[in-house]
Amino acid sequence: MKTIVVSAVNLNVGGTLTILRDCLSFLSEFSIEKNYRVIVIVHKKELADFPNIEYIENQWPKKRWINRLWYEYVSMKHISKKLPPVDLWLSLHDTTPNVIAKKQAVYCHNPFPFYKWKWRECMFAPKIVLFSLFSKFIYKKNIHKNNFVIVQQQWLKEEFKSLFNLTSDKIIVALPDSPKNKDLDFYVEKNPDSVYEFLYAASGNSHKNFECLCQATEILENEGIHNFKVSITLTGNENNYTNWLYKKYGKTIQSLQWIGFQNRESLFQYYRKCDCLVFPSKVETWGLPISEFSEFNKPMLLANLPYAHETSAGSQQVAFFNPNDPKELAKQMKLLIQGDFSSLNIIPEKMIEEPIAHSWKELFQTLLFEA
Repeated sequence: MKTIVVSAVNLNVGGTLTILRDCLSFLSEFSIEKNYRVIVIVHKKELADFPNIEYIENQWPKKRWINRLWYEYVSMKHISKKLPPVDLWLSLHDTTPNVIAKKQAVYCHNPFPFYKWKWRECMFAPKIVLFSLFSKFIYKKNIHKNNFVIVQQQWLKEEFKSLFNLTSDKIIVALPDSPKNKDLDFYVEKNPDSVYEFLYAASGNSHKNFECLCQATEILENEGIHNFKVSITLTGNENNYTNWLYKKYGKTIQSLQWIGFQNRESLFQYYRKCDCLVFPSKVETWGLPISEFSEFNKPMLLANLPYAHETSAGSQQVAFFNPNDPKELAKQMKLLIQGDFSSLNIIPEKMIEEPIAHSWKELFQTLLFEA
């Protein structure tokens, strides 16, 4: 029996946890079908508990970064020595551990090496600044030990080729699954006289750049425009960054709606009833709300950055703006509020360089069976 090890001890929230669950959901069936033993190193088993999988739990690496690094580069080598011969070791969280395996791969979903942070983030988001400063070096260590490096977009592939001197055939572009049609059961009929509704769905992290949208909303109100509203998925209490945002904009801008975190079902309700998605984030490996919202064929105003161009490829009504220029965003919002859609364009499909994986099945076929 052959053995696959998946190390994911750092994944316990958000989109990266979804990646872990999707991966293990596939391997749970694959292990029986192809007679593989699958061992997974996780923070807690309960976060992604699937049959036909063996678990090694450890919360210690998550407590401090020094713990994490020690576990990746020292402890995992000891673990790999105790296991039967490992045919594939897949690290799902950016780092390439020191392990003994016939094949090794790393899934890279941290875009912070390419993030241009601002000085004020040193005060309310120091971890983001540290990630942007040092994650490039974390990626670089041992990266050439991998048979494959996995990214989600072509622009990331190009950056990895340049930064780490990797060849194209060693970088797999693994495209996230498209939204399922069952999430698009119905649309909300809008009153033609109702206010124009914008939505920005994102976590409360400083790189999400909520201040650009807040400033654009303030600009429009100062111009006397009030027949619109902007919903953001924050309360203002999440962290120092969102607290700063709320103090600055929460009580003075009437058009700004602080709706807080939304689960998937309620978020899709907002997708259905709003008129336009705004996405000013300064760095992403994908930008899932763009994919989800594009299925509704409504206008989207997106940061003029490589990730947004790729994720919106094939969408019918898109305009891009400089994420550092709230005046430009306000101008585009104003056009839509006034019923002028002339700035919106169809985004052509992006050419993706092989190797490509459209599913976990295709990804593991490449990882296990290619040279």
